[in-house]
Amino acid sequence: MSSLPLDDENRPLFTVGQVSEMLELQQAFLRRLDDFGVVSPSRSAGRQRRYTLREITVVRYVAGLVDEGMTLTAIRRVLQLEQLVRELEQHVKDLGEQRDALVVERDDLAARLAALLGRGQE
Repeated sequence: MSSLPLDDENRPLFTVGQVSEMLELQQAFLRRLDDFGVVSPSRSAGRQRRYTLREITVVRYVAGLVDEGMTLTAIRRVLQLEQLVRELEQHVKDLGEQRDALVVERDDLAARLAALLGRGQE
């Protein structure tokens, strides 16, 4: 069975009007987020903004930050820093996996060397 469009959280399906209605936000606010580069949805062939489920989640998060008194410039920076943290966490995870593989390789080489040295003493 093929997946439904809503199964893909990165598929641009929702218009400004739909997102505005879903989140109970003004359409002008959504356009302002795009203008400030906070949430930049893709565009349809007719140049209409189209939001993904992931972007809608970010818009909801941003709206909460605005309600707490943050400016859009500050929010854009927060989002950039959060993305950087995610990238660094992934890098640390990758390095840990590389370290683990090197430890296994080192242990294997040490065991092989010990076996070779043990044979030479016979």
